[in-house]
Amino acid sequence: MSTENEGNAVPPAPSAPPVPVASPAASPQGSAPDGGAPTTPLPPVPQGTPGQYPAPAAQAPAGPPHGTPGPAPDAHQPYGASGAPAPDGSWPPPTAAPSYGDGGSGAAGAGWGSSYQQPAPKPGNGRGGLVAAVLVAALVAGGLGGGIGYTLAKDSDSSGSTTVSASDGASQVKRAPGTIANVASRALPSTVTIEAESTSGEGGTGTGFVFDTQGHIVTNNHVVADAVDGGKLSATFPNGRKYDAEVVGHAQGYDVAVIKLKNAPSDLKPLALGNSDKVAVGDETIAIGAPFGLSNTVTTGIISAKNRPVASSDGSSSSKASYMSALQTDASINPGNSGGPLLNASGAVIGINSAIQSSSSGGFGSGQSGSIGLGFAIPINQAKYVAQQLIKSGKPVYAKIGASVSLEDSTAGAKITDQGASGSAAVESGGPADKAGLKPGDVITKLDDHVIDSGPTLIGEIWTHKPGDKVTITYKRGGQEHTVDLTLGSRAGDS
Repeated sequence: MSTENEGNAVPPAPSAPPVPVASPAASPQGSAPDGGAPTTPLPPVPQGTPGQYPAPAAQAPAGPPHGTPGPAPDAHQPYGASGAPAPDGSWPPPTAAPSYGDGGSGAAGAGWGSSYQQPAPKPGNGRGGLVAAVLVAALVAGGLGGGIGYTLAKDSDSSGSTTVSASDGASQVKRAPGTIANVASRALPSTVTIEAESTSGEGGTGTGFVFDTQGHIVTNNHVVADAVDGGKLSATFPNGRKYDAEVVGHAQGYDVAVIKLKNAPSDLKPLALGNSDKVAVGDETIAIGAPFGLSNTVTTGIISAKNRPVASSDGSSSSKASYMSALQTDASINPGNSGGPLLNASGAVIGINSAIQSSSSGGFGSGQSGSIGLGFAIPINQAKYVAQQLIKSGKPVYAKIGASVSLEDSTAGAKITDQGASGSAAVESGGPADKAGLKPGDVITKLDDHVIDSGPTLIGEIWTHKPGDKVTITYKRGGQEHTVDLTLGSRAGDS
C-alpha cells in the first residue's frame, strides 16, 4: 500500500509557534535566543476543498445592508502517490512512488505539504458589522436592565448578591496520569516544529521530538531533505524558543532522520520510548504535530492495524521510495504532522508519524483535503535502531537478502526478477539469497510468519530486521512450496 507523507509549505512570516497555556505538569525547555519560525497507499505505489464562509444572516431591522464575505483559504491535500516498477528488492526503490503527506520541500505545486495561504481579509461590511451592532445593542440593553434590576433589588431586598463563586479548591481541575491532557502536557515540551529550507528558498515544516539530552531530535527524512545540502534548518519548542540545527544523518529508505540543536539547552527532556512490538490493535494513540502549520496540535485515536506495508515518496519522477511495515492509526494526521511522535496511553513513543492515505490523487488543492482516518507511523523499535546508527556513523545500515524483486502490483508474493537494476544479476553472487538457493522466478510468499503479497511488502518487512538476523523464507518454484532459512546481509548508505 502506498501512502502520502504529511507536510506544510513554510509560512512567510510568523515569528514563532503560539505558546500554549501553562500546564502544571509541563516543564519548559531551556532558553535560547528568540528568532523567527514558522509531517503512503500499499504496493504498488498509488498516491490531498475549498470552503466558503456561510452566507450572511438576515439584515438587521434598522441597519444598513451587509455584504457577503469572500471564500476562505483553500485547505490543501498532500500529494497522491503514483508508482512505477523498479526491480531491486535490496534497494533501488521504484522510480516513482506514493508521495509524502507531510511537510517537505518542492517547487510550486510540488513538494511535501500544502502551500501556505494568507488568511482571507475580513469583509468590511458583512457579518462582522452585523455582529458588532447586535453586541452594542445588547450592551446598552444590559446596562439599562442591570440598572433597573439593581434599583428594584435595593428597594425590596437587602440580602445582597446570590451569585455563588467556586472555592479555589473546587476550581482546580486535577488531571490524573494516563489522561490525554496529562500525557499531552508532559510530551508537548519535548516536541518541536521543524523548518527546513533549501539554498533556493524551497522548503516546508514538519515535526520532531527530543531523543536525548545531547540535543538530538528524531524526525522524518523527507521533513529535513531540503536542508541536507547547505540549506537552513531550525527547531522551535512550544515555549517559543527557536534553535538552529544541523542534519546529523538521514535514511531515505527508512524515512528517518536525526538533527542536532546548536547551542542546545541543558534541561532537555527526551520522550520515553515504548515497545512497538507489544502494541495491539485497539490501543489508544496520541499524535502530536503541526498540521497545516498549526504547531503543538494534539489528536487522538487508536491503533487500527499493525504491519501495514506502506511505500511512500514525494511523487516526483526522481524520487526514491521509502518502505515501512507501519502502524496504522485513525488519529487525525495531516500535512505538517510528519516526524512527530505517536504516543501510547502512558505517553511513551510507539511510532513516528510519517504518511497518510489520500482520498484523491489529484495533488494539492484538488479533491478532499486533510485526514480521512488513515495515518501510518514508523514503528519506534525500527526508528530507534536507525536513529542510533545515524548518530553513531551518520549513515543508515539496511538489512538485505541480496535479490531483486518485482515492484509491480501483485497479491501472489514477491517475485525475484530475471535481471537486477542496471543489468546486474537478480540474485547477488555469494549473498544471503544465493547461499539459500533462491533463483530468479522464485516467488517469496512469507518471511517468518508474515505473509508477503508483493515486492514492497517484502522490502518493508526485511527492514524491520537488523543485519545478521536469521529469518525463514517461504517461496514457490514451479508450483511447489519450499522453505529455507537465511541470514540477512547488510548494506550501508542510501546509494
